[in-house]
Amino acid sequence: MSEIPGDLKFLKTHEWARVEGGGKVTVGISDHAQGLLGDLVYVELPNVGERVEAGNACAVVESVKAASDVYAPVTGKIIAVNTALTDKPETINEDAYGEGWLYQLEIEDAEQLNDLLDPDDYAEQLEDDH
Repeated sequence: MSEIPGDLKFLKTHEWARVEGGGKVTVGISDHAQGLLGDLVYVELPNVGERVEAGNACAVVESVKAASDVYAPVTGKIIAVNTALTDKPETINEDAYGEGWLYQLEIEDAEQLNDLLDPDDYAEQLEDDH
């Protein structure tokens, strides 16, 4: 199993959130999720300025096997998207927790972060899934 960075929070649906400070949160999909999907061939990102709701689909990652919705871990306004993924979606396969991030948002309610899984809980969930 891959190393799960300790500074991340997770949704049960395998999205991660990294709090950057100043109300910014970076979002991506977990290494486990990209492994299940296989080679990614297409990424559909939300638009900058768009408001996303926690738990709602706001992006899509597509592999040769399947297309998968990406859910917003928290509610907020999109302030940046990783446009490099448009040309190189496989970056998510190579570096899910780094260069493979999907988007950044400005969080509306930091309390929502408390509803997410910490790395240990997420790792436990992955073991339970097997």
